[in-house]
Amino acid sequence: MRRVFITGIGPVSNIGTGVSAFTEGLRSGRSGVSTISSFDLSGFPRRLGGEVKDFAPDGLIRNLDPDRWGRSSLLAAAAARLAVEDGGLDEQVLTERRSGVVIGTTSGESRVVDEIGERVARAGHERMPREAVRKLPAARLSAAVSEEFGLYGESVTIATACAAGNYALGYAFDAVASGRAEFMLAGGADSVCRWAHAGFVRLGAVAEEACAPFDRDRSGIVTAEGGAMLLLESAASAEARGARVYAEILGYGLNCDANHMVAPNAESIARCMRLAHRRAGIRAEEIEYVCTHGTGTPANDRTEVAALRDVFDGRVPPVSSIKSMLGHTMGAASAFGAMACALAIAEGFLPPTINWRTPDPELADIDPVPNYARPHRIRMAQNDSFAFGGNNAIVVLAEAL
Repeated sequence: MRRVFITGIGPVSNIGTGVSAFTEGLRSGRSGVSTISSFDLSGFPRRLGGEVKDFAPDGLIRNLDPDRWGRSSLLAAAAARLAVEDGGLDEQVLTERRSGVVIGTTSGESRVVDEIGERVARAGHERMPREAVRKLPAARLSAAVSEEFGLYGESVTIATACAAGNYALGYAFDAVASGRAEFMLAGGADSVCRWAHAGFVRLGAVAEEACAPFDRDRSGIVTAEGGAMLLLESAASAEARGARVYAEILGYGLNCDANHMVAPNAESIARCMRLAHRRAGIRAEEIEYVCTHGTGTPANDRTEVAALRDVFDGRVPPVSSIKSMLGHTMGAASAFGAMACALAIAEGFLPPTINWRTPDPELADIDPVPNYARPHRIRMAQNDSFAFGGNNAIVVLAEAL
């Protein structure tokens, strides 16, 4: 098995597009949350979202026709383009070598679903818009990246909801580590849309004022969007071309307890963490930072902390939730989390949990890095993600020594 390095980072996010802007957003505790503007909010009691309001695909992609692709596909392709450019990789090398794409998502082309629903509601099924239907399949997210670069390797879309970004990274890690691929573009993409926002509002899971993970008065998530892609390659490849290395992926763990459709299970999450540590060949006490799933719902944060206490034997390292800044970017969430871990390792800082005001007595032993980033050398980090249906995915990253 070959060592696997992260050599390119491509964020299209509401706190910054491109690695420099995204890093500064993390360091400064920038919030990308505001009132949703992409659909009519009439009748919605919760109005906040994490939209990428300045997203202009024409300025980022080179080969795709934006009119032929949905927003999520364009977010994925733009993020992949940024990752390749950040990695200093010659596009011809990427095309000529064994290269693939794997993308996680929750809702795929969610805005296309909204468009089709609205058109059918107005005009009937006989007026089904062909151009929208062509954009609909979720597989087009990975296809968009492959077409943008002219790749002929594996092109996979994984729809395991909020854990999908970590699932994608695990798939890409295996491809590079086993030698099936020399380069993999991996991450996630999702778009803010009316039907998904409505669903989370009906679940009672959306915050009214802010996403405040680990705060006593936390009240829920903020639905959000973005494209988050990472360039993975073998250590030998990175060394041969003199690439800058952000971090090494040591391993990952996946499991599914199928215990409840929406409620996480602490025992299952703890098992997934231990599986990730075992596959990475490390001990829990070596982890110096955890980028949590940290949705800001009372149940999720309490459950995740219970699993962390179990695995770390009561000595939990500093944790933070970047969802406090970005909102919940669904299938892209854990890919953004992996970026945060890689940047924290490379740059030597702990990303903050913003909107934290009141300590929760039930979580008194947890350091959520409240409100402000801190300088801190991190040699090893853990990236958590959990999804509806009990799908759990944990990735372990470390300094590339």
